[in-house]
Amino acid sequence: MSGVSVLQHFEVYQKSRVAFVQAVAEAATRPQNIEVMQNAGVMQLLRPLLLDNVPSIQQSAALALGRLANYSEDLAEAVVGNEILPQLVYSLSEQNRFVKKAASFVLRAVAKHSPDLAQAVVDSGALDALVPCLEEFDPTVKEAAAWAIGYIAQHTAELAQAVVDAGTVALLVLCIQEPEITLKRISASAMSDICKHSPELAQAVVDAGAVAYLAPLIVHPDAKLKRQVCSCLAQIAKHSVDLAEVVVEAEIFPNVLNCLKDTDAFVRKNAATCIREVAKHTPELAKLIVNSGGAAALVDYVSEAQGNAKLPGIMAVGYIAAFSETLALAIIVSKGVAPLKEALVTEPEDHIKAASAWSLGQIGRHTSDHARALAEGDVLRHLLACMVHQDSSEDLKTKSKRALKAILAKCTHLQALQPLLREAPVKVQKYVLKQFASILPHDVEARRAFVQNGGLQFLQELNETVGGKLTEFIQQINSCYPPEIVEYYSPNYSKRLLEKIEDYSPNA
Repeated sequence: MSGVSVLQHFEVYQKSRVAFVQAVAEAATRPQNIEVMQNAGVMQLLRPLLLDNVPSIQQSAALALGRLANYSEDLAEAVVGNEILPQLVYSLSEQNRFVKKAASFVLRAVAKHSPDLAQAVVDSGALDALVPCLEEFDPTVKEAAAWAIGYIAQHTAELAQAVVDAGTVALLVLCIQEPEITLKRISASAMSDICKHSPELAQAVVDAGAVAYLAPLIVHPDAKLKRQVCSCLAQIAKHSVDLAEVVVEAEIFPNVLNCLKDTDAFVRKNAATCIREVAKHTPELAKLIVNSGGAAALVDYVSEAQGNAKLPGIMAVGYIAAFSETLALAIIVSKGVAPLKEALVTEPEDHIKAASAWSLGQIGRHTSDHARALAEGDVLRHLLACMVHQDSSEDLKTKSKRALKAILAKCTHLQALQPLLREAPVKVQKYVLKQFASILPHDVEARRAFVQNGGLQFLQELNETVGGKLTEFIQQINSCYPPEIVEYYSPNYSKRLLEKIEDYSPNA
């Protein structure tokens, strides 16, 4: 056999390998093929091809493995079980950029499923191999590496700490300064996944100077980048006052408020989340948001958002209102009560209703004027309905009860209180009666109205069936009226009159 014919066999073998890996990579894009390939032992066949002497075969083999691992946790575990990770890590040190991208893709696909699989990726030495990829000239290699790093960091504080210890953060901060938008997005996303776990991890990102580069990107025209930037800033701000102040000092206001009007729903939600995470810490930070026009912007956001997207806006409004009567008044003046009541009444999810109840309670608990704004907005009746409804979650019942109790303790608007007297359970009637008992002795008009609206008569009927603290309040209210009027409205009055007729003798 001549040398030429021998080489032909090698060419045929190479072409067959190329055809095989390309076909498998293509087939792996369709879910219906996955099980067939797995049963045919595709992992064992692809594994040696990761170290093929032809780079395009290495790349296609890695691409196929990545697609398989991406498909399900079981397949990702098979990649680990077949000891493919060390070969992928070795591939990252190769010169070929396409192979590096494909290897990073497999690591990301394995790491995304669970903390255990992400730990397996770390244990294989992948982080030390991924870090130099963040310094590659080719931006797409950086992207692939940053993506894998983010997927590892997202699961637990320990994994995120391993990512930080590998020296990734400073390089991610450099990546966010690159001109490529996709690289900026993925770097911001990876930093967000690092920051979310603990104040220490967020501090590591802050110490690398990330905030100074993230903050200006809030006004970037690319929506997907703005989503990631707002998310990352929120994850930094949430942990402590100091970290929130770092974010605020980067001058994100009022630009982040403009994001609440963005055309992209995720930008709007992430911006609201960022504002919430800043607002919750101190009165000073909440005041800064209000002074930047944040009260009106958040109220508009809550009015316009749908479903779960409402939640960060509702919470932000509640945090701001909680700090002081001035800040709560800013929410009332910005017409914040109506959209919160709307959410309480119309939202199907109980956790959104519960957040609305909590925020309404924070607004109304300060003074009689605050409570009156909620009473006039017909909030009390709906809080009561949520509290007593049998289908309400325990959290919704608790938050509605607390809000109602806090508002009633300040409410002097008797017209709003009176309907509650009839509809409320005993535990709420107690707070309503307490308010009447404190107001009626000093207000003649209120005493008259209470009689005319049937309140005094209802009280006498109530007195027949209740005891304890309620009786005490009823006696206090009764003492505001002449005894004959109290007697006139008591349930047995007509019966006693009839008895007097029987006892009366006209000829006596």
